[in-house]
Amino acid sequence: MVAREKNIIGKRLIHSYLSSVISITLVLVLVGASALFAANAGEISRFFKENMVISLILGQSVTEEEGQQLTKRLNSYPQVLSADFISRESGTQEMKVLLGEDFLSVFESNPVPLSIDLHLNGDMVSRDSLVFLKSRFLSEPAVEEVVYQESLVEILNANLRKIVTLLTGVVMVLLFISFVLINNTVRLNVYSRRFTIHTMRLVGATRAFIRRPFMRHALVQGAVSGLLAAGCIAGVLWWAGSSSEILLQILDKRITGFVLLGVFLLGIIICQISAFFVVNKLVAISKDDLYY
Repeated sequence: MVAREKNIIGKRLIHSYLSSVISITLVLVLVGASALFAANAGEISRFFKENMVISLILGQSVTEEEGQQLTKRLNSYPQVLSADFISRESGTQEMKVLLGEDFLSVFESNPVPLSIDLHLNGDMVSRDSLVFLKSRFLSEPAVEEVVYQESLVEILNANLRKIVTLLTGVVMVLLFISFVLINNTVRLNVYSRRFTIHTMRLVGATRAFIRRPFMRHALVQGAVSGLLAAGCIAGVLWWAGSSSEILLQILDKRITGFVLLGVFLLGIIICQISAFFVVNKLVAISKDDLYY
């Protein structure tokens, strides 16, 4: 009979512990995922900016050799990430894809000019910087026109600022919610052992002595939850990265590592703080209040 009761109590404790760990892990995953994208907002912004194409249209009299020489010179610019020369044949193939195979039938000669596609460093993709670079590119004798979507630059910068602000707000809200939920979870676990705490107090145990096992328990609980949450986020990133290389280009590995470490430490810190205050509160209450 006694063994059966011990088994029942043991199963309940295990179930309670697992439920707490799962709850804390899910909360930490939400916080970590939001923090990951908020922390990598700069890299995400840089990725989109560096993938925006600026086309330099060369004059009709410019030869391919002159165009290739200009391309090499542009590649030496510190503001230029890459410069790709587009021959008339390549440009014609692109136009055929857009306009159809017979688009040249209405022209006496091939109207597709030589061009150079530029990708700039992310720091240079702003309105003022692009105006300066446009005038510099037009100073080249071979360049007849500089083409890029000015509205896209403004929209990109404005939307990225809004996204960063929104993600930062979401992270702050989730941090508050995570503290409340984890605190409640720890409080319920400790509260279920309030009579043990009261008995320890009756035999003269100090607050520090009573608090010590609960703090150890909270430490293990927070560490396990933090590891599980960090592992879940890392697993999802690995799966997504194996499916698409774009994600690996966007996310900075060092920042991602710091976020995962932060998730692990956050689980420990919140559990420790919650256990500290809850145990102190239970030690101070009277015997009659233990039943309410």
